[in-house]
Amino acid sequence: MTSCFPKVSHLTGVCAAGLIMLLVCIAPMAHAKVLPFNQQKVPKTTEDLIAIQDALVGNLERVRKATVSISLGQGFGSGVIVSADGLILTAAHVTAAVDKELTVILNDGTKLKAVSMGLVSNTDAAMMRITEPGKYPYVEINKSNDYKLSHWVMALGHSGGFDKERGPVVRLGRILKDSESTLHTDCKVIGGDSGGPLFDLNGELIGIHSRVSKTMEQNMHVPMREYLKHWKAMEENQFIGDGPFAKRPVKGSGFLGVGTAEVENGLLIGKVGKDSAAEKAGLKIGDVIIKINDKQITKKTELKNELKEMAEGQNIDVTIVRKGEEKIIKVKLGKK
Repeated sequence: MTSCFPKVSHLTGVCAAGLIMLLVCIAPMAHAKVLPFNQQKVPKTTEDLIAIQDALVGNLERVRKATVSISLGQGFGSGVIVSADGLILTAAHVTAAVDKELTVILNDGTKLKAVSMGLVSNTDAAMMRITEPGKYPYVEINKSNDYKLSHWVMALGHSGGFDKERGPVVRLGRILKDSESTLHTDCKVIGGDSGGPLFDLNGELIGIHSRVSKTMEQNMHVPMREYLKHWKAMEENQFIGDGPFAKRPVKGSGFLGVGTAEVENGLLIGKVGKDSAAEKAGLKIGDVIIKINDKQITKKTELKNELKEMAEGQNIDVTIVRKGEEKIIKVKLGKK
């Protein structure tokens, strides 16, 4: 099977050995419909091939709309929207942290603010949410885990990064292996696909792309049962596990970068470090810090104690008084 790159407006080049492609659209299949071609070891007739094609094409437009690109600053990942209000499932190595500000790109190029939520660092599962109000296209999750070895599946993702003209790439393949926390398929995925969705041919989400194998013919995905198992904890922004896919925040590693003096109602900033988190956020000499998040700050020791509980990369709210006006400045802490 070869990697294929369809245009946004129509399907082109979806490849499988001997697969005959007819560019027709049918209505999405009913929930949990039994697909006869999944009962066969290999397609035996032209009709079998057309049935596989029809199942893919019939669901493709809908699932592509929910497949998003995630801008990571130095690169891109992918994700898939699973609720109308913008809840997204992706990979832990894509978000890399809890409460991290990210940018989601819809297929039409619209950029939206988002924030990472909880993750499972040892299996590569993660959740995030679009923070801008809206009603977004989304897909249904296969909660029954009723897929089996050799079932046909389709992998989507923004391969190589976002490309508005091309849109998400689709690859057709089959399930090769199903272990407790990993699905293996022969759907080829590359950089930029990480965090993207794997669907059965009913168009239901069964996995999220995690790792590319050494052979490129066997790629690894996190199954939906792993997300469902930790759903509540991820919604509550918990960092789960001590695995290789995300680094657990280290308390006390967060650095603000200001010099202060105690005044009547807070801490007067007398120095702001060059290129520090404080400078990047817009804190200035003469500002008076009165709160860190919801904690009232009146002494240097109180500021020090708060920062002891915070990690590099953590986002905090610093409430200040500037020229008699109270403001909240959002600061992403740097590294000591």
